[in-house]
Amino acid sequence: MAASIYSLYIINKSGGLIFYKDYGSAGRMDTNDSLRLASLWHSMHAISQQLSPISGCTGIDLLQADTFDLHCFQSLTGTKFFVVCDPGSNHMENLLKHIYELYTDYVLKNPFYEMEMPIRCELFDLNLAQAVQKDRVALLGR
Repeated sequence: MAASIYSLYIINKSGGLIFYKDYGSAGRMDTNDSLRLASLWHSMHAISQQLSPISGCTGIDLLQADTFDLHCFQSLTGTKFFVVCDPGSNHMENLLKHIYELYTDYVLKNPFYEMEMPIRCELFDLNLAQAVQKDRVALLGR
């Protein structure tokens, strides 16, 4: 398993795509497709919270398909982080939490970042690339 993660999305609390990174998936999407996917996921996540028979449901955490898994982490502020990855990748929750930590350290603490706007932060990009690379190396060792 050479590459576990296909792509990473970060969606603001309003459902707008504020970050997208493709990690070499076979079916690359253009900007419009990635915006539609982010909006669709935001809507599905919100609907699942309302339809759940269990009170306090936070939405969909994992969507499994034949050819990919979609793992989601939602912060307390409503920002959603989700990755599309190889099926059966069950360590993604920890990676998503680490990405959230990077987001809080390098994006939210950046004095030039405006909330809810697209992320343009070089330190975040650099540390994110290192985290994903470290994750890929860890997978190769398993």
